[in-house]
Amino acid sequence: MTDELDPIPPQAALDYYLDARRYDLADDTLKGHRYRLESFVRWLESEEHGDGEITNLNEIDLRTIHAYRVFKREENWPEEDPCSGVTMQGQVSTLRVFLEHLAGIDAVPEELHERVKLPNVQEGEDVDERLLETEQANAILDHLHKWEYASSQHVAFLLFWRTSCRLGGLRSLDVGDFDSEERALSFRHRPGTDTPLKNGKGGERDVSLKPHVVEVVETYLENPNRYDESDEHDRYPLITSSQGRPAKSTLRNWMYWWTQPCRIGEECPENREPEECENRSHAKLSGCPVSLSPHPIRAGSITAHRDAGTPREVVSDRGDVSEKILEQHYDQASERQRMRRRREFIPDNL
Repeated sequence: MTDELDPIPPQAALDYYLDARRYDLADDTLKGHRYRLESFVRWLESEEHGDGEITNLNEIDLRTIHAYRVFKREENWPEEDPCSGVTMQGQVSTLRVFLEHLAGIDAVPEELHERVKLPNVQEGEDVDERLLETEQANAILDHLHKWEYASSQHVAFLLFWRTSCRLGGLRSLDVGDFDSEERALSFRHRPGTDTPLKNGKGGERDVSLKPHVVEVVETYLENPNRYDESDEHDRYPLITSSQGRPAKSTLRNWMYWWTQPCRIGEECPENREPEECENRSHAKLSGCPVSLSPHPIRAGSITAHRDAGTPREVVSDRGDVSEKILEQHYDQASERQRMRRRREFIPDNL
């Protein structure tokens, strides 16, 4: 601590940072920063770091940051797993930006953030290799078509798989964004009414639908059991729940639910009895070792499109993801699959 720094408690510093970034970060990105930094503040205000509670951010230095990294890597909080290299990289990256902003109000030394080094991550370590296989996705959709036809969950899973959209994009859709004549969906950025797109206006796009998908959506909109309600902004969501526009957590749980093999009559790979499995309850769906979150479902959709011959640029535009990120993080094809895709472009005389 020096005489040049202005004292500030950890929580007050966090509140300042979140307020300062609220207009230049997307909602989901800001939530991610809040989540990571709340963990850091919690640690500072506890005795977990071994030096007693830190009540003034002027007191932190490189040794403090190192101790926190060791805590996150080796122990972490009881409700969280120890951080992998990739997770730690995200933690430290956010912490550096946090410290940079605090330097601007003389809460920490100006050069502190520059001295915090990011952990090295091996090539490929930052890629989540799990994905929903096409065969399994079709099995889920066949089950939904037979037993949950034109329900909210059927339409949500169908559109999520067929359009390769993000969960926020799926949630953003209004009835008016569905064009049955043109067989299309319009994804629009509406941050003022709680449905921003991750890439803002740049993420706006129209996506074509196959006739059989349009038929399901049309039937859904005419379904007397559908909740035909407006949201708190007087908009009419395309996909509805008993609460109107479903929360992201609701949509996420639907994905966890239907990627549990037992939901469609298949045997559990973990040899669990469905009647005795605690992960079948709504509160513990994400704890199922074989169910999938939205990200690997989207990755599976993108990979399926590429395997079917859809050009990279088309998948990129359709899913609102750059071609570089698409290849690195979403398209989880094997080297043999990639070879087969390239085969049709190799001339016979070469």
